[in-house]
Amino acid sequence: MPNLITTRIADLGKPRVIVIGGGFGGLEVVKGLQKTQTQIVLFDKYNHHTFQPLLYQVATSGLETSSIVFPFRKHFSGNTNFHFRLAEVQSIDAEKNCIATSIGTIKYDYLVLATGAETNFYGLKDVEQHGYPMKTIIDSIKLRNIIIRNVETALLIEDKELMNSYLDVVIVGGGPTGVELAGAVAELKKYVFPKDYPELELGHMDIHLIEATPRLLNGMSDIAGRKSLEYLQEMGVKVHLNCAVKSYDGHQVVFNTGEKLISKTLIWAAGVKGNPVDGLNAESLGKASRIKVDEFNRVKGYNNIFAIGDVALMEGDPLYPNGHPMMAPPAMQQGKLVAKNIKRLMNNQSLKAFRYKNKGAMATIGRNKAVVDLKTLKFQGFFAWLVWMFVHLISIIGFKNKFFVFMNWLLSYFSYDKSNRLIIARPKDGVQ
Repeated sequence: MPNLITTRIADLGKPRVIVIGGGFGGLEVVKGLQKTQTQIVLFDKYNHHTFQPLLYQVATSGLETSSIVFPFRKHFSGNTNFHFRLAEVQSIDAEKNCIATSIGTIKYDYLVLATGAETNFYGLKDVEQHGYPMKTIIDSIKLRNIIIRNVETALLIEDKELMNSYLDVVIVGGGPTGVELAGAVAELKKYVFPKDYPELELGHMDIHLIEATPRLLNGMSDIAGRKSLEYLQEMGVKVHLNCAVKSYDGHQVVFNTGEKLISKTLIWAAGVKGNPVDGLNAESLGKASRIKVDEFNRVKGYNNIFAIGDVALMEGDPLYPNGHPMMAPPAMQQGKLVAKNIKRLMNNQSLKAFRYKNKGAMATIGRNKAVVDLKTLKFQGFFAWLVWMFVHLISIIGFKNKFFVFMNWLLSYFSYDKSNRLIIARPKDGVQ
């Protein structure tokens, strides 16, 4: 019987640009090509864009899931040259200029790989099996379920050590995600759980942040690292520097220092690696599974295949000899330039090389506490927290999402409450 599922995209005789991945970079490519005489096809295994910088707030009950996701079809509705297909891309056949997907094959004239990154467990299979990553909206919902369910379970346990294992949270990775998550869990412990669980001794709840290097926030300034450490310690977070996880069996965490912790909840925020697509030549794959690209974001060895964002490794930028940071700003800037360069290729014009414009970095540790590094200015505290909120708010897609996030933040600020502490599924449903 023939396969009845196909991509169902007609060949209109226009140059076809296929974008794989609807993250920050992929969306910029689509936006940059909207008013051109091209046929744009976006493939993604989800039907929405996720604002990943706020995943930790969903995981810690601060925001609703719908506040940080936005459907692709709604975002590009009315654009007749745009097509979206919900599918997984399986491989690339560069000789035939086509890709194989879970819904069939399709040809391209230009291909943009914006597949992003996935969690890097650095070969620690037991941590991968028992720990909790936080890269997708599904991960954040699972994590929220686990945190709240474990507190509910701890309420029923009389054995102190076992009770502590359900209450304690271990977060691995002292980058922005780990720091922000540790601060959010600390606020749950201080402001929310005492009201919800007055009969529980929350003094037994410990929050541990583990970082393998001598400081936090390695991608930011020394003062940002020191200040974030100071803030977290003020909030009661136990920070372990120069400490790496050696193993985790779902109950006991073992460190390279020989120290051990007992916890049912280990959150892995210690690193990511590229998420490439099969079919490219072996020489194009670089370290951390990132795809090697030239200064125009073209994949090495190909003229019409581009890679951008976390999955792209651009060697040769004197300021970033090991590749650009795996964050949203480089992905967005590369996406904008790739869209312009594709238009240049179609007009037989020379390409423009990419140079990353680093506008700064920031992280929030909790209420009134944040660190901001700009090119010529570094500041911390309340004003930094306001700047962090403003930048993230304007970056969210959709007015309704902006409004709901702002209202959630406003109500939480004055009520010291997080209203979305919901357990969505039960273990017997087969969902954590």
